[in-house]
Amino acid sequence: MAYSQTELASLYDPLTYEEGVPLGLLTDLRGESPLVYVEEHRLPCWPGGEGFWLVLRHAECMRVLKDARTFSSHLGGTQLRDPATPEDLSYVRQMMLNMDPPEHTRLRRLLINAFTSKAVTKLEEKIGEHARDILDRVVGDQSEGQCDFVRDIASDMPLLCLADIFGLPQEDRYLMFDWANRVIGFQDPDYKASSAFDRDRGSDIARQALARRPEPDQDGNMPDPRTRGGMGDLYYYAHLLAEQKRGQPGEDVVSILLAQVDDEAGRVSIEEFENMFWLFAVAGNETLRNGIPGGMIALLEHPEAWQALQSQPSLIPGAVDEMLRWWTPVMIFRRTASCDTELSGRKIRAGEKVVVSFLSANHDERVFDKPMDFDIYRDPNDHLSFGYGPHFCLGAQLAVAQMRAIFGELTRRFETVEAVDRPRYLRSNFQRGVKSLPIRWRKRSQDVRDARDH
Repeated sequence: MAYSQTELASLYDPLTYEEGVPLGLLTDLRGESPLVYVEEHRLPCWPGGEGFWLVLRHAECMRVLKDARTFSSHLGGTQLRDPATPEDLSYVRQMMLNMDPPEHTRLRRLLINAFTSKAVTKLEEKIGEHARDILDRVVGDQSEGQCDFVRDIASDMPLLCLADIFGLPQEDRYLMFDWANRVIGFQDPDYKASSAFDRDRGSDIARQALARRPEPDQDGNMPDPRTRGGMGDLYYYAHLLAEQKRGQPGEDVVSILLAQVDDEAGRVSIEEFENMFWLFAVAGNETLRNGIPGGMIALLEHPEAWQALQSQPSLIPGAVDEMLRWWTPVMIFRRTASCDTELSGRKIRAGEKVVVSFLSANHDERVFDKPMDFDIYRDPNDHLSFGYGPHFCLGAQLAVAQMRAIFGELTRRFETVEAVDRPRYLRSNFQRGVKSLPIRWRKRSQDVRDARDH
């Protein structure tokens, strides 16, 4: 079936995603061709653009992601929406996410060196503590109750872990909540001017940074968060944090990163760290904050899977991989063709946008049997939710550890969990976001928990 460009507009219209993802449309398009050209029309919530190639199948997505020379992250950045000005493009190119080798390789090597240290082992040990503490706060001494799974459980897990990575005071963690909201939810009226952080409880550097927080205009709009001026408070906090860690290093990942001197990669400058901080504070927060609720939605819709995880905790690692595939928190990433090329018989001109659909690739029938099914026994599970190639997610190991810990604790603590109301989704064509997920839970008996733990 051939779709008109008007129908294809739902693929990039942020309003579409408030109601759910267009999996049916992606399935039809993927069945017809490995990629499709999509014009970008101006819409009420989209500025328009020059159009893009949407890559739909798993094999072709891997080819694009692997070939950084032909499909560049640097030329136009990695977001579907084009930077508004040459100055904005120059700004986003300074981030590691939007670099190509060899510049990207140098910074990645320095980060890998920091993340393979003993600091990561300590982080993984603390993740289990965080999961228990979060559930302690939710459950208290109640035998049953209600909560918003996103606000009360999912949101805090990545914030606590990121605070450990950065060596931040725990009271500063909700700064990252606000920063991620403003960047990822810039099109969403509930998120674009987020200010959940309590100014009176933050550290001294938090108060200094907040003095540089942009103010919303009369319509409630914040400056574009993909400009340096739009995130002045984040960058100043990163600057002060780097100075503090260089002067008084701890055992956290950031202290190790800033202290190391690599013979090949050199040393991370303060300016480079500021951009790394942006990446981790936003991407490291928001992706997991949406992946955890996505996993919960999968279990709510498939109670037999919940029961299996309760009785067999050893199934949780495979279940987490399936949650990441089935939900796919990051739906797309952009590349730009550096030269005239060809992909599966389609001629792509230099300068054209090439957008890989992780959401479509993770449901490709050529790779996944019955891809619409949520199957915690799926093996192998070659999902692309952490990307592929030079930009494969550095935080994948820690993200998986957090999801395993939180779902291990949930299935240990709760006998039943059920939805109280439908989820509310983020207005975004990039992140498959969940803003709210009201649930009702009933606690398991202590005897049952003890028997499972042994």
